[in-house]
Amino acid sequence: MNLSTIQTLLNTRYRKIVFTILSLMYLVGFIGLMIPLTREYFKLLSPFNLWISLILLLLFQQDFQLKFILFAIITFLIGFFVEVLGVHTGIIFGQYYYGKTLGIQLFDVPIVIGANWFILVYSSGHIIEKLFKNLNPFFGRNILLSTVAASLMVCLDLIIEPVAIRLDFWQWHFNKIPIQNYVGWFIISFGLQYYFISSKFLKNNALAPLLFYLQFIFFLLHSIFST
Repeated sequence: MNLSTIQTLLNTRYRKIVFTILSLMYLVGFIGLMIPLTREYFKLLSPFNLWISLILLLLFQQDFQLKFILFAIITFLIGFFVEVLGVHTGIIFGQYYYGKTLGIQLFDVPIVIGANWFILVYSSGHIIEKLFKNLNPFFGRNILLSTVAASLMVCLDLIIEPVAIRLDFWQWHFNKIPIQNYVGWFIISFGLQYYFISSKFLKNNALAPLLFYLQFIFFLLHSIFST
């Protein structure tokens, strides 16, 4: 069975099954992290959840032309190395460092962070493009859509930050999240969203919106029930 066949099956016969399994993964992860007795075990599973999410997202991608492959690689690398620069200098997001929860690290940054940047950029950009698909082309359209998509990512980060600290994804110096973090997030997100929206590859990934919503709900529920 080749990759094309697998993609066809996932987008037709097995779509609901994959959606259900992925949703249950996030639900079980939420419950496991909320229970003190199982929290440490489920924290160890956090990076695996993100890698599985990435693999499934790519399998649902229907177009693997060079433009998409370059976008995926460049977004992954920019997301990762921005974090490396951020951790070692503090000039982008502020002073912070990563804990051990997110797995194997390179240059003091979990490798899975690059995957998460790609997932968030792709899924949020996908949502905004579909939302404004009937918007007639005009000068500045890509800037407008990139601004909205980057703002969506910042809204998600507002929910993520307090939960990430409690789960030891990362920690802020003096336990204070600086405004600089959200400004940095918006600037980097805007640049990557502009790249996504301007790229001419097929953007018809059924899993992309679900992944963004699952992350949003996952961290929102943690914020509500952990306070």
